[in-house]
Amino acid sequence: MPRIIAIDYGKKRTGLAWTDPLKMIATGIGSFDTAILDEKLKSLIDKEEIEAIVLGYPTRLDGTDSHVTEEVRTLKENLEKQYPQIRIHLWDERLTSKMAFQAMIDGGLKKKKRRDKHLVNEISAVIILQEFLQQL
Repeated sequence: MPRIIAIDYGKKRTGLAWTDPLKMIATGIGSFDTAILDEKLKSLIDKEEIEAIVLGYPTRLDGTDSHVTEEVRTLKENLEKQYPQIRIHLWDERLTSKMAFQAMIDGGLKKKKRRDKHLVNEISAVIILQEFLQQL
């Protein structure tokens, strides 16, 4: 059964998550340097059947573009060209980093671990994907 991938894109780091084959649970895959995102996605898509990619769409609270919004639009266009068989969705990601940080606090992670930006990106991708799954 095909999976769905979520991407929490950032200029330096990008978090990835995906669903189980039944599309019920979102699980973090990791957070990687954005420079190797194409390589990571290709590897996942080559190994597993992927039906959709959900891209976190970063805007400010007032709805205006953030410093990375245009890069996400460009990424969406590139993914649509590279993988025409996979649906690409944009998903409002406002406040997911704050939600990820709160989830780490609620989960009892120590302060040192909560400073790990890679973990924040991965958890943000999981939150984006879980929210997307709830609207299916």
